[in-house]
Amino acid sequence: MIKTVFKLIIGIVLLILLWQYQLIVYGISQARGQMRVILNAQDIADVLQDPQVADSIKSKLTLIQEIKQFSLDSLGFEKSDNYTTYFDQQGKPTLWVVTGSEQFKLKAKEWYFPILGKVPYKGFFIFRKAEEAERSLERDDWDTNLRVAGGWSTLGWFSDPVLSNMLNDNPGELANTIIHELTHGNLFVKDSVKFNENLASFFGDQGARRFLNYRFGANSKEFIAYQRSRSDQKKFTDHILRGADRLDELYTSQGETLAQNLRYSSKRQLIDEITINADTLNLYEKQRYLIYLEKSKVNNAYFMSYLRYRSDFGLYEEELKAKFKGDLKLYFQHFKQLYPSL
Repeated sequence: MIKTVFKLIIGIVLLILLWQYQLIVYGISQARGQMRVILNAQDIADVLQDPQVADSIKSKLTLIQEIKQFSLDSLGFEKSDNYTTYFDQQGKPTLWVVTGSEQFKLKAKEWYFPILGKVPYKGFFIFRKAEEAERSLERDDWDTNLRVAGGWSTLGWFSDPVLSNMLNDNPGELANTIIHELTHGNLFVKDSVKFNENLASFFGDQGARRFLNYRFGANSKEFIAYQRSRSDQKKFTDHILRGADRLDELYTSQGETLAQNLRYSSKRQLIDEITINADTLNLYEKQRYLIYLEKSKVNNAYFMSYLRYRSDFGLYEEELKAKFKGDLKLYFQHFKQLYPSL
């Protein structure tokens, strides 16, 4: 009897392994990549004492510690071991992210992961595997996007290191990235990536503004440069979101009975029009955005990224002012009380 039960348990385990084989292989690969980063990270305290490390790196690492402390004092984030270590990427990307969208609908490809739930992106520590994943989606007629991740959060499961490529950013962008990822570490809701990313992007932006004002002053070159870059980003983002609305209207009006070549032709024509019309935007750094657009694969997956990260900014800004009188710390506590975090 015991032998029979044991065989049954082994059989069930093997069936589960076969059923979830791809997920298990992916998970092992990701764990190895993450552990490589963690095990090769140095304590920032040691880096700051190392005479071989450039002063420019040390000053950025010190600034990150100030940003982190600001997030505790002024935003109400919880204390953690994140950003107490430093990983030297040697100028190379570390993580690539693949996303997908239906060809004639602004609907994201989703992957299911235990604990996290449904997630509309998939990360890879090996570029070749990211390329293979993108090609697989393309073969199944998904619009795709493949990008380098400038940073990521392990949601408190590990101590997130400072990545050396982060230090290429100016103080405003650096503060934005750090606070964005710290937001994830403090609040991440299962099956709600659009909420999670919009919230982290909003707090990253608002937190960076407040930090720069606190650290450098409202008249500083750092604060003014960030305000200008955010002005550009808002105008560009609003343009892309308006374009997403137009695409959604187009797909709804066409229906599924229209020949696919005609649907694709009208889609491509509208996307080209949206892209070209970006030239009419009044931006401080217009050329940088136009070059960025030219190098991007502008398709449904591209528009989905803006919906995922920035489509709710206006709602959060209004609520912050109307209900919380601009108190960002109180506003974050509101979300903490409202939603269960992983």
